Amino acid sequence: MKRVLFLLTMFLVLNSCSLNDNMEKYHLEISPVEEAILPDSFELDGTYEIKLKYYRPSTCHVYDKIYYEKYLNIRTIAIRNVVFERNNCVPFENELTEVTFNFHVTNNGSYIFKFWKGTDANGEDIYEEVEVPVI
Repeated sequence: MKRVLFLLTMFLVLNSCSLNDNMEKYHLEISPVEEAILPDSFELDGTYEIKLKYYRPSTCHVYDKIYYEKYLNIRTIAIRNVVFERNNCVPFENELTEVTFNFHVTNNGSYIFKFWKGTDANGEDIYEEVEVPVI
């Protein structure tokens, strides 16, 4: 009897859950870095604020986080936005937005930052590379 009651309870619980069709639709989009402000050099074990500037395309684009990929001393960076799929989005002409992140230096040598600038006519990624030595 307990098994039947358990199965009946599970059936009711699972069927009572419904997906909300009114949830707002969105997707993620990567935006190019227009400008990066970094120090000329780092000190080992130091923490540095790095400023990034990018153009916010519309009112439906909301900053989510920094796309950050690391491989050895190479850091690939772009801006990740949430784009709400609405009909009332207002495009911006030149909405330059600034975001920052803290970078902690853990290795000797130099760090190479690859800031994503977009894609070329062939769809290949374009990067601006900046090398910052650790002294």
